[in-house]
Amino acid sequence: QVQLVESGGGLVQAGGSLRLSCAASGRTFISSYDMGWFRQAPGKEREFVAAISWSGGSTRYADSVKGRFTISRDNAKNTVYLQMNSLKPEDTAVYYCAAGPHLVSSRSGYLYWGQGTQVTVSS
Repeated sequence: QVQLVESGGGLVQAGGSLRLSCAASGRTFISSYDMGWFRQAPGKEREFVAAISWSGGSTRYADSVKGRFTISRDNAKNTVYLQMNSLKPEDTAVYYCAAGPHLVSSRSGYLYWGQGTQVTVSS
């Protein structure tokens, strides 16, 4: 079992930056899992943002965030990060981290989910 807790969300102006963190705890370290970030805006489906392999050697990004967001991980700290730059109002959403056995963009590919952290980007 893995427990995931996101932090770092908040209110930022368009063009600004935020760094989200996802801290894992439990009997299994996150080094055993590929990790993903998803987001859900009001009235919309939860969508893929970024993912990183267990070693950190491979990453994937949604086209909407490519070049602006960077996913990274520190397995020694059991933490995954999402650096978000050049934020836009359309990035406003609740951001969730997730852990799973494969580097995929599908929600169904992830076994464990955090509770989410709110990111609001004002214009």
